[in-house]
Amino acid sequence: MVITPKIQFRLNVLLITVIVLVIAFISLYSLGYLDELQIILATDNYIFYWMLLVGVFAEVVAGSMGMGYGVICTTTLLFLGIPPHAVSASIHSAESFTTAAGSISHIKLKNVSKSLVKKLAIPAIIGAIIGAISLTYLGEYYSKITKTIISFYTLYLGFKIFSNAFKPKQNKSLKKKTNLTRLGIIGGFIDSFAGGGWGPLVTGTLIKNSFTPRFAVGSSTVAKFILTITAAVTFFFTLGIQHWNIILGLLIGGIITAPFSAMLTAKLPVKNMFIIIGTLVIVMSSITIFKSVF
Repeated sequence: MVITPKIQFRLNVLLITVIVLVIAFISLYSLGYLDELQIILATDNYIFYWMLLVGVFAEVVAGSMGMGYGVICTTTLLFLGIPPHAVSASIHSAESFTTAAGSISHIKLKNVSKSLVKKLAIPAIIGAIIGAISLTYLGEYYSKITKTIISFYTLYLGFKIFSNAFKPKQNKSLKKKTNLTRLGIIGGFIDSFAGGGWGPLVTGTLIKNSFTPRFAVGSSTVAKFILTITAAVTFFFTLGIQHWNIILGLLIGGIITAPFSAMLTAKLPVKNMFIIIGTLVIVMSSITIFKSVF
């Protein structure tokens, strides 16, 4: 197998992460804190380990389909009963690192259009701040209603992902005009408020409207990184750090898997992945809606 610059970068990130974790483990062991760490990781019904698995799974999906990380994490966390504001705050905190790695890879591979990033990122920042502040208030005081609304949105995304398996190829000669400012604001708001959705909405729209796929994905990824940092910082000032065990689980799971997701892209049957992930999101969202309503 040929090691591309993108894969090499992700392998380097994995190596650095492993070294840091080993050093941290040795330090905790030498200081006698391992027992306390095990107790902490076992809190909330071992949610750290569940999030580790979700982080791995979500990164595999995102690496093979170019979208779906936020949708899968949001659907799973809502299904487990985590409050909506904590869901989005945790996901964006973890994604700050994973989207940074993806952005650097795309920049190195020259997959990024600076003008497209600028047109998407600036309105996305505005949308992300509005979405995070809105969710902080609504998620805390109207948690049940907010959870139901977000679950209906992830249900819609589940059907959208499922339908992608049966879409005909787009005619690349018919490029449609796209209002990037409106797309960025709506995408930033939805991603921040709902915990995910930038990929299916923004990247999907750009590709559907016949933007060059590599520039659409690369530029959208960099803009997503900027909005993710914005949302994470906004949540930090409005909520503080909550559910660090969820953040850590998603982060470690994503970083461990990231180097291999690019290798899996060519091997996984994308059509079947769309069907499986779409069905999974639909079922879990439906259960969450049922539990919220009844």
